[in-house]
Amino acid sequence: MIKNTVRVTRGTELESRHRAHGIVCGLESDEEAQFGDSELLAFWRSAMKPFQALPLVTDGVTGTYGFGSTELAMCCASHDGTPAQIEIVSAMLARLGLFSGQLACGVHPPYDRPSADAVIRSGGHFTPLHNNCSGKHAGMLALALHRGWPLQGYTEREHAVQQRIRRELEEWLDVDPEILRWTVDGCSVPTPYLSLRQMARAYARLGRAAAAGERGSAEVVSAMTTHPELISGEGNLATRLMQDTEGRIVGKEGAEGVFCAASPDLGWGLAMKLGDGNARAAGPAVIGMLEELDLLSDEESERLSDMRVPLVKNRLGRKVGEIQADMSPRLVPETAPL
Repeated sequence: MIKNTVRVTRGTELESRHRAHGIVCGLESDEEAQFGDSELLAFWRSAMKPFQALPLVTDGVTGTYGFGSTELAMCCASHDGTPAQIEIVSAMLARLGLFSGQLACGVHPPYDRPSADAVIRSGGHFTPLHNNCSGKHAGMLALALHRGWPLQGYTEREHAVQQRIRRELEEWLDVDPEILRWTVDGCSVPTPYLSLRQMARAYARLGRAAAAGERGSAEVVSAMTTHPELISGEGNLATRLMQDTEGRIVGKEGAEGVFCAASPDLGWGLAMKLGDGNARAAGPAVIGMLEELDLLSDEESERLSDMRVPLVKNRLGRKVGEIQADMSPRLVPETAPL
């Protein structure tokens, strides 16, 4: 069996294979656990959202507009577009005196199929509010409004909003954000190309700062772990990981098979990327990494067992196979202190 691979079987036969790469930094042993290519470069995508939300707290945006943990969670979310999630973003815009057409994230149907069907049945139409990144964009507009910056073009790399986010990243990364390669994310904002080690170390620092009660990180991590149902959606990996560990672990997915997590209490950070970008393998890979390192309790592993080994079902809902990861860590000394 090939190590650090997620296998998809049909019956007793191998049908597909996904290669997983990852790293966990900041372990108590002063080692890091490497899975596959820990130096793999990837776009951070939506796993970067907690860091994009930090200036909302540190610059006083949340205080000015009365945003609490619910609104802050939505700024970190890749949401499913349920009515409850849409209502929060809509209320945020109303508080800012703005409207959905000013969200520059684009339009797509809700990921939640019943929510999408309900819009169609009602004769309505999809708007930028339904975009999974609408909360993040509402937060960016709030930052621009608070600082007196132009609202127009807030997604552009040289806009003051995006410059502020890059300055924030200087506090969390081992590399100057300005020298990273950047391109455009699916929702039109800039996203950097960096190594899995850099992602994991940033998450480890975020978790440690939150545990120390540092302003900004504490509020962001608390918002995510208090409202995991808003961060992604029912049954999704980020939501389930935070729910089933009762907030002990904070996690966030990104497009193309990226996932990052941290434990504020224990101080470690994790980053994982699936080589082919297929998110169906993320649960088995991430939970497999955590179990191999004994970073989940027996009770947590039991609650997450359906995500560790998801079933492959046919159109009648009958099991015809399963998805299972074989994750094998290589423990090496930390390259540098966090």
